[in-house]
Amino acid sequence: MDSSEQYAKVDEDHIGKKPANDGGENGGEAKQTAVLGVQDGGDFIDVEIGKSNEEEEKIMAPEEEKEKEESGSNSTKVQEIKEIQEHNDKDVNVPRAQGNARSHKLPRIKSQAHLPKPDPPPPTATTKVERTQPLSMAETMPSIGKYISDRSNSLSAAIVNRLTSLKEDKDLVAKDDSFNIEVTEFKIPGVKVIVKMKTEAERLSLELRGRVSIFTRSNCRDCTAVRRFFREKGFMYVEINIDVFPKREKELIERTGRSETPQIFFNDKWFGGLAALNELKVSAEYEAKLKELVGDRCPEGAPAMPVYGVNDEEDEDDDLVETVRYLRRSLPIQDRLLRMKMVKNCFSGADLLDAIRDFLDCSRKKGVMTAKRMGHKHFFHHVFGENEFEEGNHFYRFLEHEPFIMGCFNFRISTNDCEPKSASFLSDRLSKLMSAILEAYASENRLHVNYPGINKSEEFRRYLNVARDLQRVNMKLLTPDERLAFFLNLYNAMVIHAVITIGHPQGILDKRVFFNDFLYVVGGFPYSLNIIANGILRHNRTSPYSFVRPFNKDDRRLELIPPKMNPLIHFGLCNGTRSSPAVRFFTAEDVENELICAAKEYFRRGAIRFNMDTRTIYLTRIISWYKEDFGQEKEVLKWIVKCLDSMQSGLLTHLLADYDAQINIVYQDYDWSSNF
Repeated sequence: MDSSEQYAKVDEDHIGKKPANDGGENGGEAKQTAVLGVQDGGDFIDVEIGKSNEEEEKIMAPEEEKEKEESGSNSTKVQEIKEIQEHNDKDVNVPRAQGNARSHKLPRIKSQAHLPKPDPPPPTATTKVERTQPLSMAETMPSIGKYISDRSNSLSAAIVNRLTSLKEDKDLVAKDDSFNIEVTEFKIPGVKVIVKMKTEAERLSLELRGRVSIFTRSNCRDCTAVRRFFREKGFMYVEINIDVFPKREKELIERTGRSETPQIFFNDKWFGGLAALNELKVSAEYEAKLKELVGDRCPEGAPAMPVYGVNDEEDEDDDLVETVRYLRRSLPIQDRLLRMKMVKNCFSGADLLDAIRDFLDCSRKKGVMTAKRMGHKHFFHHVFGENEFEEGNHFYRFLEHEPFIMGCFNFRISTNDCEPKSASFLSDRLSKLMSAILEAYASENRLHVNYPGINKSEEFRRYLNVARDLQRVNMKLLTPDERLAFFLNLYNAMVIHAVITIGHPQGILDKRVFFNDFLYVVGGFPYSLNIIANGILRHNRTSPYSFVRPFNKDDRRLELIPPKMNPLIHFGLCNGTRSSPAVRFFTAEDVENELICAAKEYFRRGAIRFNMDTRTIYLTRIISWYKEDFGQEKEVLKWIVKCLDSMQSGLLTHLLADYDAQINIVYQDYDWSSNF
């Protein structure tokens, strides 16, 4: 018998025995008894609980089976347990101390499985339940779920009861011809429920199962009005922008016989332009006509939806590309020490000329002409920028080997070897694509731009293709106005690309990377935001807080500087911040007037404020940063008058009329946070 099943036997001198009850319900079976012997002044001593043999066997059976299962792996432990059991058996028969003496061993009484278990006392307010371990997730989740379920059921029941009571009280207003309950808000104690009903336009749009297709163009006021109409009505429509998908213009002419936009199609039926839409809008049978036009599903004959991710513009290889590819393979390109400088990946002009003559099997004169054409198309450059190509001891380097090329974000693995497109075509294409992007992913006032949406758009993907075509474009062919519009548009487009790619600058170091290290290769030369703004548009002037000009005196990019510096450029450049002018893109035909409009809008937004009592003018900090461009303060104020609306112009003129009184100029703080 296991020592844990042993019960201490008490000395017969101190414990009386109670006779068994033979008349019990168990047919004379021996019942367990516990007899306590107590003496005067004594304590509890050992207890004896007798059991029948059958009950002992039932109790012992699980213990013995458990020992057998563990005997294989715990033989040593079992042997120790047996020795302890034998020792305890001997100790049981040892007489206990008399009188007030206590047992030297504390007897252990094991609970009996067949005895009824007492119920725990009911909890009281002062009862504290302590746990040695925190509740596990498995223990707490069922109770949490039950609590949430009970609360939701009671909440639902409360709402239903409240609605029922409201209906009985006739507090709800219902139309006689429909079951649409016009409830916008009702209150329940502890709960506020707001019901947003579908508008009439939304219900109508759900009934229209057809397709509305609109042919549009960028920078078109009528197209903007049509877009606004359908957006306000909540109608879904498919826009086919001819400037984004130029090949769809042929389809437009075939369907309508004209190229003007906008043109609206309801399913496969040509409806007309903005004038026809205005007539429909004021018609008494507006909804009925719309259901008639687009109530059915769109047939196959309707204008197809634009296909995204497909390049439908054809590019032609340059006529010199085969010769250039041969030169890349055959020329000895290596690092050389030239003029006390280590020049990497260069080759000599003599080796270039010999390789051209070998490949074309031509005369020396034709070889020289071919080499000059390659230099003019920016396949390679002189390592010191001295010439396009000349015979003699000169060294050159391919465009893809230039040190700056890997930092250009319009460069993809290799240079663009296609025939360069005209600079005017690329400038116009860039302007139209970016205008289409703003119409779809910017607010109407152009103060907030959805950069993540632009990044996923088809228009931006096509813009990146245009940016890649700029690598070897001939910028000298642009007129002054075209050049001005191109660099304004390129700056604003690069800002959007930079925010998408490297993020909006947060500190001084980020601003340096953003404005100086984000590069495009244009016409064979690198351009950063700083170079475009200060080197090209500001006539090679230093940027604020800098003493270094962007170009040295021999830089070939100086040839692209406009004839005169126009201070209005500062109101056409958006650097992606809240205090900068609104982002916009310009056309070469009317760039001057568009810049004036941009300046007026910027000053109308708060770039200038007046305090007539103190004769103080609060100006944008852009004026302070570029004082060199605007002139002295008095001259600045006179120049600003032409860029203000009538009210602002009147206030400023009134202050300038008093020559003797002083005008105080305070420059506003600049908000560098993003215009996202």
